Amino acid sequence: MLKIAGELSAKTLIFDIEPLVAYWDSGQDTLDQGLAAVLAKAVTVPGVAVVCFATNSLRRPTAVPSHPGVRVVYLASARKPLWTAPYAGFPRPGVVIGDQIATDGMLARRLGYTFVDYRPPGIHVPWGPRLLNLSGRLTRPLFFTRQ
Repeated sequence: MLKIAGELSAKTLIFDIEPLVAYWDSGQDTLDQGLAAVLAKAVTVPGVAVVCFATNSLRRPTAVPSHPGVRVVYLASARKPLWTAPYAGFPRPGVVIGDQIATDGMLARRLGYTFVDYRPPGIHVPWGPRLLNLSGRLTRPLFFTRQ
């Protein structure tokens, strides 16, 4: 997924939290460690200036990790895809990496960013996200086509 960001010369990377950084039912330590691990990989993308972690849930890290020369942002209760104001000042081009077309994909579309649809293999997805995933798959042909 980061290979695509590098090929696009992305300056902004937006990561969905669940399940890419930490699973839905995981604890605080898992979230904190996941943020640090994903950030360590994200900053290897040449030219990246902003790494944003966004979740529609209320969960927050103990502390937002940092990296010299890269702005790191964490958005809880992000209201994806409806609320775009927090992303307005991020440099372009950008990539949203997430597992839900209905939220992450539509956020990418609204921002004019590339969407990388990524689901870690072998995970158990709770019913709510599973239903959201189904609705996103049904709308995919309407909003996402290859040009």
